[in-house]
Amino acid sequence: MSRIRKRLKPAVHADLVPMIDIVFQLVIFFMISSTFIQVPGIALTLPQSETAEKVTVTELIVTVIDENSIYLNREQMTFEAADAVLRGYTAEQRQALSGVVVEGDKTVSYETMVKCLDLLRRNGFDSIGLKMRQER
Repeated sequence: MSRIRKRLKPAVHADLVPMIDIVFQLVIFFMISSTFIQVPGIALTLPQSETAEKVTVTELIVTVIDENSIYLNREQMTFEAADAVLRGYTAEQRQALSGVVVEGDKTVSYETMVKCLDLLRRNGFDSIGLKMRQER
């Protein structure tokens, strides 16, 4: 009788291969779908705003440092050099951008920010957002 009982016991084992496949696919999905924020690595003190909204990630970030220099993404240049670079964008490249984010230190003058916005609009960039800190 003991032989029969041993043979009739169900063989229970957990197959981990499907679970490992699903976890691996989830890891790949989250790696691909996550966005990476470009931060130029420039120390800025952004102005505060009560009505600030989250800014969508874009491929073109303009950082205004002072009257003479700005950054296009991570490249420092003068306004004249930036004008030449922005003029080089084709209409298709401008359309492909979801927008341009302009960020500036809170000590930057209003005139300098207007100069930067004029520079962008003159070169065909219409969707421009200003980056600021949310008040806490």
